[in-house]
Amino acid sequence: MDPSLSIYDNLGGAEGIRSLVEAFYPRVQKNHLIGPLFPEDIMPVMEKQYMFLSQFFGGPALFSEAYGHPMMRARHLNFPITNRHADEWLGCMAGALEEIGVEETLRDFVLKRLSGPARHFVNTP
Repeated sequence: MDPSLSIYDNLGGAEGIRSLVEAFYPRVQKNHLIGPLFPEDIMPVMEKQYMFLSQFFGGPALFSEAYGHPMMRARHLNFPITNRHADEWLGCMAGALEEIGVEETLRDFVLKRLSGPARHFVNTP
């Protein structure tokens, strides 16, 4: 991990984020707890996640340019999300990061960065 670069650049820019999203969603779809929260046609979700993660990790503001402010908590309020859901989501992300070959230091940093939003979406005990 190069601390002088953004997370986006450390992950390989657009290509790295795309690879991460493509490794992540098959894991999500197979997950017994969080998979059912996602639509069968996962492609639009994957595209929004690509745009969001690009922006969230310091790349181009693709999500905001297309959809306005992310307001991610509000966008997730329709779904019952528990701490266990957040754990499963983070577990899928950890597996995807490992699958695409992200080195451990960067992987840990990314997961720590994502754990805040994952916990922020929790809306059900």
